[in-house]
Amino acid sequence: MTTPRAYGFLEVAAKENGALWITLKNPPKKNAIGPAMVNELLWALEDAAGDEAVRSIVLTGAGDAFCAGGDFTQMSSFGPGTELPPKGDYADLLLAITRSPKPLVARVNGHAMGGGLGLVAACHFAVASRAAKLGTPEINVGLFPMMIMAVLARVVPQRRLLEMMLFGERLDADAAAAVGIVGKAVDADGLDAEVSRITGQIASKSPITVKLGLEAFAAQADLALEQALPLLRERLGAVLSTDDAREGLMAFLEKRTPKWTGK
Repeated sequence: MTTPRAYGFLEVAAKENGALWITLKNPPKKNAIGPAMVNELLWALEDAAGDEAVRSIVLTGAGDAFCAGGDFTQMSSFGPGTELPPKGDYADLLLAITRSPKPLVARVNGHAMGGGLGLVAACHFAVASRAAKLGTPEINVGLFPMMIMAVLARVVPQRRLLEMMLFGERLDADAAAAVGIVGKAVDADGLDAEVSRITGQIASKSPITVKLGLEAFAAQADLALEQALPLLRERLGAVLSTDDAREGLMAFLEKRTPKWTGK
């Protein structure tokens, strides 16, 4: 499992089901995200992608918040807390999440606003505590949720998204689930059990098939149908050529549980 770096704004720890938990840590500002935290997240995601022991990544926040949005005191500089070389900005982070070969689960333990909501929308899975509020309040301070619009538009119907952004709405967890921002809303004491259920499901599947599947999903996301289908036909061939595909088909015929090797 990945050895944590000396992060200033993150806590990285291995937990059950091969899940690597990345916890946002900026408690005085409700885990608000600035350039330094963005950069650390990019490093953590890159490390996790290259670690065979990591089967999934759980993204959550310290304390009673997930991420309150942008840290306005660090909007134009890295600030203190990290010595890692620059790797990218917030747009690069959203791309890294959506293109991750390891499934990302947003564990929304508390409020997720603005840039924090963008992280939730970019993840492959999202589970929110009913104590959480999720919203796009930027317009109330004369700003607009420009970059997070791109990932929100992938999960929220267009007219509903425009309402959210233009009205500066804050949704409760059940309303967020109803429009697709999170997959499920649960009581606070059931949050970890639901996250464990998701990471357990992922851990039971072939690692190489999950990786190839997520890479194909990301590659076809913005293609027209006539371009997506040939690409996916090619990617299907890559899956069929793996040892795990052969093992899975043989196990099905022999009515037994497959033994994955990740090859």
